[in-house]
Amino acid sequence: MNKVLDASAFFIDLHLEGSLFTTPAVVDELKDLAAKCRYDAYAAAGLAVMEAPADTRDRVVRAAEMSGDAQVISDADAGILALALDLHATLVTDDFAVQNVAHRLGIAVQPIRQRKAKSRAWKFRCSGCGRYFGHPGICEYCGAEIRRKLK
Repeated sequence: MNKVLDASAFFIDLHLEGSLFTTPAVVDELKDLAAKCRYDAYAAAGLAVMEAPADTRDRVVRAAEMSGDAQVISDADAGILALALDLHATLVTDDFAVQNVAHRLGIAVQPIRQRKAKSRAWKFRCSGCGRYFGHPGICEYCGAEIRRKLK
């Protein structure tokens, strides 16, 4: 079974089986010695570091926009989602926003220490006047911040 690892998979001592993958952006996120050592151990066992095609990443970005998670999904997050989608792999992560986008894309998720996230739909509401919008930003009516809110 193919598994794509988020950075959180390297912060905890896990025993993962199957073909393991991650992206260069995730490797760049590993700063502490323990995480780097876990990366080295997985690499020695066959962990592959690769990128997904650009068109797959575009699908991820569109799904994140549709779910309302676009503002909280980083480039590294989009990369692992795209790789999991491209490889038809299970995504190993504790990030709830990443899991929410994964649900929209039909990607299987294996949480690490957190509970599995439920699929969420977000809407955007002005913090000043209370109007609803389809996007984050600044309210055109009152100038207050438009914030993400659970539907």
